[in-house]
Amino acid sequence: MPLRLYRYALSGHAHRAQLMLSLLGLPVELVDVDLLGGEQRRPEFLARNLFGQVPVLEDGDETIADSNAILVYLATRHDPSGRWYPRDALGAARVQRWLSVAAGQLANGPASARAAVVFRREQDPQRQALAERLFAQMEQHLAAQPCLAAAEPTIADIALYTYTAHAPEGGVSLMPYPAVRAWLSRIEALPGFVGMARQPEPPAAPA
Repeated sequence: MPLRLYRYALSGHAHRAQLMLSLLGLPVELVDVDLLGGEQRRPEFLARNLFGQVPVLEDGDETIADSNAILVYLATRHDPSGRWYPRDALGAARVQRWLSVAAGQLANGPASARAAVVFRREQDPQRQALAERLFAQMEQHLAAQPCLAAAEPTIADIALYTYTAHAPEGGVSLMPYPAVRAWLSRIEALPGFVGMARQPEPPAAPA
C-alpha cells in the first residue's frame, strides 16, 4: 500500500515532505488539499491533523502530521542506513538544531515573507529582515562545511531547502549568499530531487 501525502502544491512545508519521499524512492499518492477553499478546516481533514495544516502523511494505519515530524519519521522508518537522520546522540542533536531553525527563523522569516505574496497578504518588512539575518548566518556556516548538520545531506538540509530556494518569491534576494546558493545546487543535484512550482517573483523596487 503506497504512502499518501496530503499537501498544497505551493506549500514549502508540504514540499519538504514530498522531496524526502522522492529522495528515498518511496511511492506516494499525492492528495491536494484546497487551502484557499478552507478544506483544511473541515472535520474530515481535522481528523487527520487537529491543527488544520498540511502536510499530513498516511503510512498504512499510521498518520503523521507536521513536516519536520514527517521527515524524522521517514528517515527513521524508511532509511535503514541512518544517513538522513544520524542515530548517534551528537549527530541527532546537530540535526535537531536545524529543525528548530526551520520551525523558527525560517518559518517566521523567508517562509512568512513568501506566504504574504502567495496568499496576497500585507507584507511585513520585518519578515524580510529576519530572512536576511538567517541567510547571513547560514552563509557563514555553509562557507565552512558542505551541509548544515553533517558532511553529507541530512533531513536538516531538506527542512531548510525549500523556503530558502524560494525566498526570492517573498522579495528576499539570494545573490549576497554564494555559499547558500552552492548548497542549494548540491541539494538539487541529489538523485531523486524534485522541485516545487515557483510563484512569479515580485518586481524589483524602483531605483
